[in-house]
Amino acid sequence: MNRVLDKQRKRAKRKVHIRKHISGTATTPRMSVFRSNSHMYVQVIDDVVGNTLVSASSMEAELRGLKNTVEDAAKLGEIVGKRLLEKNIDSVVFDRNGYLFHGIVKSIADGARKAGIKF
Repeated sequence: MNRVLDKQRKRAKRKVHIRKHISGTATTPRMSVFRSNSHMYVQVIDDVVGNTLVSASSMEAELRGLKNTVEDAAKLGEIVGKRLLEKNIDSVVFDRNGYLFHGIVKSIADGARKAGIKF
C-alpha cells in the first residue's frame, strides 16, 4: 500500500509543478489528459473563464469500444483534434496532468498533432 501512496504523491507533486507554469486562454486552451486503469479522458479548458470547450473520453457511447491502449489513445487524440478544429481552435497547451510523457499520454498528443493541432 505504501508504494501506491508514494506513486500518487509523486504524481500530485508533478501536477502542481506543471500547473504553476501552464494556463489556457481562449485562443490557446489547455488540453488536460487523465487516464485511469480502464478509461482515458481528455478535456480542453479555457482557464480564464473556467469553461470546458471540448471533451472526449472512452466512456462516451460512440467511443465505448476504445480500450486503454496506445493505439486507441491515438484515435482518441485524433477525435479531440477534429472536435477542436470544428470550433476553429488550432493550437493548445498540453497538460500531461502529472503523468510521464510516454505511452498513452504521448499517443494522445501524437493523435491530436496528426489531426492538425499545434502545441
